[in-house]
Amino acid sequence: MAQPKAVVLLSGGLDSTTALAVAKQQGFSLHALTFRYGQRHQVEIEAARRVAAAMGVEEHLIADIDLRMFGGSALTSDVPVPKERSVEEIGRGIPATYVPARNTIFLSFALAWAEVLESSDVFIGINAIDYSGYPDCRPEFLEAFERMANLATKAGVEGRTRLRIHAPLLRLSKAEIIRCGLALGVDYGLTSTCYDPDERGRACGRCDACRLRRKGFTEADQKDPVEYA
Repeated sequence: MAQPKAVVLLSGGLDSTTALAVAKQQGFSLHALTFRYGQRHQVEIEAARRVAAAMGVEEHLIADIDLRMFGGSALTSDVPVPKERSVEEIGRGIPATYVPARNTIFLSFALAWAEVLESSDVFIGINAIDYSGYPDCRPEFLEAFERMANLATKAGVEGRTRLRIHAPLLRLSKAEIIRCGLALGVDYGLTSTCYDPDERGRACGRCDACRLRRKGFTEADQKDPVEYA
């Protein structure tokens, strides 16, 4: 029997790479979707390419959308990326790195591709660490989007396909995510998490994403294989 197809949102970061590995372990044929959305750097795009090649992705699409036209985020404008914040500070409020409606937009693209592929499954790597800061990383958001998706598509209306959005990392800490990925054979040296890498692609080690990543590796008692500036 043919493997069921899954669309996996792949940024090239630690979380989305782990979600891709989970989808592979569950027996899905992998169709990865990455976005060049006007983010500050292209390092994560190259990381996504490396990950997709290493993990035997069936098809990897890179979609071009320009969220810089709206701005509103340190990732899509000239607003400085927050640095040197404590974990407690990171967990309070919505940070400047929040990109307005990003997961809604990304999931909408994934929904369109899934319908064309006749796929019932979309994977996204959001997790509990982001929960407090990003409104589009909450379980309520995912549940609402899934309901909407099944009302908004021809496949859903005709009853041919009922879309499921999988967020296997949602309630895991970074350390738990790392342990999960390592158990599945993930090479985290291929990934890029940093919001503000240098011209050589090295992680800054000081932004929120780097600090959470490093904390996760420390708590998992593992060495982070990426290079830091």
